[in-house]
Amino acid sequence: MTEPRLVPIQLDAYKPLREIVFETLREAILSGKLEPGERLMEIQLAEEMGVSRTPVREAIRKLELEGFVVMIPRKGAYVAGISQKDVTDVFEVRAALEALAAGLAAERATDEEIEKLDRSLLAYSEQTNKQDIDGIVESDTGFHELLYKCSRNERLQSMITLLREIIQRVRTVSLSQPGRSKDAVEEHRQIVDAIAERNVELAQHLAREHIYNAENSMLNSLKGASIKHD
Repeated sequence: MTEPRLVPIQLDAYKPLREIVFETLREAILSGKLEPGERLMEIQLAEEMGVSRTPVREAIRKLELEGFVVMIPRKGAYVAGISQKDVTDVFEVRAALEALAAGLAAERATDEEIEKLDRSLLAYSEQTNKQDIDGIVESDTGFHELLYKCSRNERLQSMITLLREIIQRVRTVSLSQPGRSKDAVEEHRQIVDAIAERNVELAQHLAREHIYNAENSMLNSLKGASIKHD
């Protein structure tokens, strides 16, 4: 790393320091600040966060257990890459769940919830116009979480939650692709229109196509060092 990308740790009276360091590093990986294949240097990370090496070492071990980090003998710790199979598997499941959520939302969403979906598109467009990738990812995440809530299916929401971390990793990379966020806003608009029209089949179709487009964007943007071929 050539320049600091992590902010100094703010102590929390309710959380152990090692847990705060772990969450900080995990979020940096999910957001792409720490990139796939990047070596994690304990000393440098500790200096950037203003902590000792011990909680950093403990956090890296926990990240390894959760699949975010790989340890290479005699070389050290590296941010885990994402394989094409990882991407394909996740998007296959996500396409099915998103289509189900959109279809259920077309049946069950209240007028107030549809209005919230509409408003979320305005915020998304603003972030896209500013080319603020952090704001874009936050807006995209918020739209999909609202869509899941509109489904009124708690089991579906739980299943999506299980995939949340890898979805966030691929979402950041996909939306960083030139032009993808603008396309995503328009795709979201079409989904919301179908939900507002109570057109279940169209909402399902559009949601599925939206995820397929995101998958293609992800694969295109990850040709090279950031993706591993099985």
